[in-house]
Amino acid sequence: MRVLLATDGSNPAGLAVDLVAGIEWPPDTTIEVVDAIENGPDLFGGPWPMVAYGRTDEIEADLVRIGRKTVEDVTRRLTRDGLRVDGDVRRGRPADVISDLAATSAPDLVVLGSRGHGTIESMLLGSVSSEVIDRAHAPVLVARGPRIERVLLAWDGSDSAKSAVDLVMEWPIFDRSSVRVVTVSTFDIPWWTGFPDARSAQLMPVYVEAAEASRDHSQAIASSVVADLCVAGRAADFETRSGDPGKELIAVARAWKADVIVIGSHGRTGLQRLLLGSVARNVLHHAPCSVLVARARTATPAAS
Repeated sequence: MRVLLATDGSNPAGLAVDLVAGIEWPPDTTIEVVDAIENGPDLFGGPWPMVAYGRTDEIEADLVRIGRKTVEDVTRRLTRDGLRVDGDVRRGRPADVISDLAATSAPDLVVLGSRGHGTIESMLLGSVSSEVIDRAHAPVLVARGPRIERVLLAWDGSDSAKSAVDLVMEWPIFDRSSVRVVTVSTFDIPWWTGFPDARSAQLMPVYVEAAEASRDHSQAIASSVVADLCVAGRAADFETRSGDPGKELIAVARAWKADVIVIGSHGRTGLQRLLLGSVARNVLHHAPCSVLVARARTATPAAS
């Protein structure tokens, strides 16, 4: 596999390093470590004293030295038999640097922290991480913990969700993982009811019937994908929920103590266009664990 690991020396970026260090990668995996340093006035990202702007070159040189030390430390830590680890410090906006590298080096996976201090100002999930998720063609793993042993796989039976299933099913890094497939049934009042008052007694039987049909469908598609995962050698089970998908996925992740939530993406622009729409954005922001966003067409990574 080819892995692009973004770091900046922050604690959240350190979680990404911990996660990469703890994964059992296939033989001959290549890990590219990168730290991005803003250029010129972009270093400050906000109001700073004029004297600071006069020292831009000096500050930038200091940050480059710190970045090189960070990359060297990470590279040294990750280097072991069977892995090739390279590192570099690049100039430019972190989101641009990471996305451009993901386009040119074609990694199988991009790994980064959920938050980072970048150069001087904060890099929130809503900026750098979300922009990389939006732009990168490779799957992106936003790290919040050191393990991927317990995998929560969000599944709704759609074509875009299949990319997430294929990734969990085929990537060797999940060989020792336990997988819980989670579907969340949602339904609206059927149009043919004539839109009666939601509180009316006439509506309740229709509501119950729709709810039961939705739950039955969720169970059917979940059990089907669990069967496929088991055939592929994965230890898998399923859980079905009803209600708000984002809240339910997060609730299952907390209760089950998931290490990572894996979710598919339509591959369109904007986080609002992910597999579960705004749900995916809520999961990315509020999940208690790492989140892996798989692109709509995920190729199986080669072992070398």
